Amino acid sequence: MPRKPNADDARLILQLYDLRREPEMRKARQWWTTTFWPQTADDFVKVAMAVGTPENNWLRQVVSYWGIAASLVLHGTLHAKPFLEMPFSGEMYVMFAKVRPFLKELREITQNPMDFRIVEKVILGSKEGRARLAAVEGRLALRR
Repeated sequence: MPRKPNADDARLILQLYDLRREPEMRKARQWWTTTFWPQTADDFVKVAMAVGTPENNWLRQVVSYWGIAASLVLHGTLHAKPFLEMPFSGEMYVMFAKVRPFLKELREITQNPMDFRIVEKVILGSKEGRARLAAVEGRLALRR
């Protein structure tokens, strides 16, 4: 039987949350949630290839943060249930929902089948994660 969430999970969630408060990470998160609205894989790649720009830095910072955090869940270091709750990982759902429509093409263009793979596995790996993603995708459709 899988273990239940415990105090160590809570401490790790709070530590991960604290990392999100770093000033440059706040800028990166703000950019992802309010400004960056890629419509195609090419829109994403354009920013990903603009090395040295703030937008490139912010793109990589947010993608890598959520990839690392999701890997803690994927490998059993952090319990999925508290991690996948919207108050903590809502931004991860937003990030993934923004790229999901063209993810296959993005992976082909970058020749990297692992792009967003860890986040994808964690979100789509549970009924709750899939339901939350569907809700986020619906809200994002209204904002586009």
